[in-house]
Amino acid sequence: MSQISLTFPDGSKRDFDKGVTPAEVAASISKSLGKKAISATLGEAHWDLQWPIEEDARIAINTMADDAPALELIRHDLAHIMARAVQEIWPDVKVTIGPVIENGWYYDFDRAEPFTPEDLGAIEKKMKEIINRRDPVTTEVWDRARAVKYYEANNEPYKVELIEAIPGNDPIRMYWHGHWQDLCRGPHLQHTGQVPGDSFKLMSVAGAYWRGDSDRQMLQRIYGVAFKNRDDLKKHLHMLEEAAKRDHRKLGREMDLFHMQEEAPGQIFWHPNGWKIYTTLQDYMRRQQTRGGYVEVNTPQVVDRKLWERSGHWEKYQENMFIVEVDEEHAREKAINALKPMNCPCHVEIFKQGLKSYRDLPLRMAEFGSCARYEPSGALHGIMRVRGFTQDDAHIFATEDQIAAETERFIGFLASIYRDLGFPSYKIKFSDRPDTRAGSDEIWDKAEEALLTATRKVTNDIELNPGEGAFYGPKLEFVLTDAIGRDWQCGTFQVDFVLPERLDAHYIGADGNKHRPVMLHRATLGSFERFIGILIEEHAGKLPFWLAPRQVVVASITSEADDYVAHVVETLTRAGVRAEADIRNEKINYKVREHSVGKVPVILAVGHREVEERTVTVRRLGEKQTQVATLDEITAELGRDATPPDLRG
Repeated sequence: MSQISLTFPDGSKRDFDKGVTPAEVAASISKSLGKKAISATLGEAHWDLQWPIEEDARIAINTMADDAPALELIRHDLAHIMARAVQEIWPDVKVTIGPVIENGWYYDFDRAEPFTPEDLGAIEKKMKEIINRRDPVTTEVWDRARAVKYYEANNEPYKVELIEAIPGNDPIRMYWHGHWQDLCRGPHLQHTGQVPGDSFKLMSVAGAYWRGDSDRQMLQRIYGVAFKNRDDLKKHLHMLEEAAKRDHRKLGREMDLFHMQEEAPGQIFWHPNGWKIYTTLQDYMRRQQTRGGYVEVNTPQVVDRKLWERSGHWEKYQENMFIVEVDEEHAREKAINALKPMNCPCHVEIFKQGLKSYRDLPLRMAEFGSCARYEPSGALHGIMRVRGFTQDDAHIFATEDQIAAETERFIGFLASIYRDLGFPSYKIKFSDRPDTRAGSDEIWDKAEEALLTATRKVTNDIELNPGEGAFYGPKLEFVLTDAIGRDWQCGTFQVDFVLPERLDAHYIGADGNKHRPVMLHRATLGSFERFIGILIEEHAGKLPFWLAPRQVVVASITSEADDYVAHVVETLTRAGVRAEADIRNEKINYKVREHSVGKVPVILAVGHREVEERTVTVRRLGEKQTQVATLDEITAELGRDATPPDLRG
């Protein structure tokens, strides 16, 4: 029998008979490894212990200590175990597909009756029984005709259709978990007992069309989550509970910030409270950009397709653009325009007005640009994923030798803003060239080297994100981690040699000749709408005092205090505090509860004693204890707190 050579992680090599399985390789190393092994990694591929190895390869044996492969296998096996449990309880149910997703899996079923919460409990119970049976998992490769015949005989039409969609040269791999069988690429664990029985949970049921086609059968999709141990599951469920409490859509209603409705999908109706957050944040960003040397511009909402064609966006981005056709007077054909999905081509057009010298560079051009992008209705999510939004967008027109300084300058600018907004740390991802892109490899080499070199002058803590650059240039992504561990990609910084070339932008160099500027695309918050959603969820609605839309409510305990309430409100307002009166004929406890639900940071209660002593009783959001303060004391304190961080001495 011919031999193959396998290279291990430590660089050592061993020869084996061709067709050896990873299980045999693991056992040949040590009995203990043979028992602990759950799968192998061959090159970049995840490999089942039962699959034969036919060629020389790099190999690593995986155990439960290896998080990524272990979690993939646990979740994939649980998808099969769940489908088996469903069919053991309801034999007439048809199964379709069950992939691994982030934190778990789902499986789609064709069942006449809807699954209920009680059904999920019964399925979980049956799954644990299957796990405890420790049934062996085996696999075979079948020819296409045999597999189709098998599923037709077992009345599984969805599996027949899946086989027909598999490319002709791909193997038809069949897996058995005990007596139950499924079509699957694998890999899988070696018996059902290897799945931890106390670290998974079925979460929900949703509708899903077969193969995503609304003209096909509506199926029922059951979602589950799974981890390596019970503690990790508990942490995840706690995080979900926290996320539900912090959901910006729920808090948006309670705080009366915004609403959305069917007549304007993906568009936001900002209420006065929400708009106050928006304008306060925008004013803060405007001041910071002015200090940072940016000039502010504003560009049209609707632009002729010709500009988008020249920029390359029409080809690369048209499916996400809202198209507007207009019958222009005296025109031979309709004018085709688009609502702008981004601001960059318009900023180049401003740069091109009038002759620019190298002495004018870097030119930092900023816009609070209102953009519109078509997002599928299923992708819309509150104010986090919308069709109409405003970016704190800017473009820096620079020379090549200014890239490093401008990159360093922007990272410092962004870090300062994130600190002010309660995010003292962040991650940087470096995204290089995608498969589909504009510009030559030579230009991309130059852009990637310039951006990466400049970033490393600031920090070496960079995560590589291969193939995720923009179509015109590489980019940095700045990722925030919130209070419950979720990551949010917000800021970006991109080096672009392509767009100035396409749109014929130039400046006059020191040599008197024309040169192309480099265009540095940058956003700090990204979308205002999304960033406000992040802030709401990060702070669970308890926004920093300077950002809170309603900062203080002065509530009367008795009607005799109404005049003093008005005086307190007036005093606080003169000090720059957003204060309002509540002199309704309601009990003070009722008022406190209502305003606490609305996340008002400070409630000042005023009764007979406070009127006589010219004081207020201070109740802060989330604190049970109250304190008494003089009006002068509380005015000075709240005046300082209401001052935006960039204006404090």
